[in-house]
Amino acid sequence: MHRSNILITGASSGLGLGMAKQFAKKNHNLALCARRIELLTRLKEELLTINPNITVFIYALDVNDHEAVFTVFKQCQKDMGAIDRIIVNAGMGKGASIGTGFFKANLETAQTNFIAAIAQCEAAMEIFRQQNNGHLVTISSISAVRGFRRAMTVYAATKAGLTSLSEGIRIDVMHTPIKVTCVHPGFIRTEINEKVKTVPFRVDLETGCKAMVKAIEKEKDNVYVPSYPWAFLHWLLRVAPLSLIRKMS
Repeated sequence: MHRSNILITGASSGLGLGMAKQFAKKNHNLALCARRIELLTRLKEELLTINPNITVFIYALDVNDHEAVFTVFKQCQKDMGAIDRIIVNAGMGKGASIGTGFFKANLETAQTNFIAAIAQCEAAMEIFRQQNNGHLVTISSISAVRGFRRAMTVYAATKAGLTSLSEGIRIDVMHTPIKVTCVHPGFIRTEINEKVKTVPFRVDLETGCKAMVKAIEKEKDNVYVPSYPWAFLHWLLRVAPLSLIRKMS
């Protein structure tokens, strides 16, 4: 199914920006949301250069302003006529080991990656239930399959929560025209991890986002991307000893 109109949060950089470019090449109209409107303005110009036949809407949105999430999503539906796919992508990776004095950073990550994701899913599903159609996509992480240490402790916990949330929504709308996909990217180079030196199987942003968009368009329940090695490796991670998980974080 060609989902013509796609909304992406956290679209001004990283995975959101990368996915926007790939969807533009595939002739999708886009609604892009992020805090930094000036970056969205530049991205809109770039996308229309890539494909002048699409329509691009941009909206300033801080996903931690929950009322604004509902307002902006509804405005997007009004502007586009209908929203076929909503990608809950906005997130952050601040944090440190628990108990080391960085509660504020850990809290910000928890609020943005999980609480704000609930707000986005609520707003998206209200629209899809009204339309009786749509595709909800949540961007989790390969880290959702296990606990990790240091800066990834709270981050991984939020992504595990998002994976579980996505499954609950999926069960709730089984046997309806509404689909729910949870994407678990492996290590893709973005602003969040660009300073990390030792990252296994890390790929560049374009390669990672191509794999993500290809997987999203298949509309499967859970996907692990890039498929090599993560479609197989995520099973090994689930049973790997803690000593190995420690080395990965």
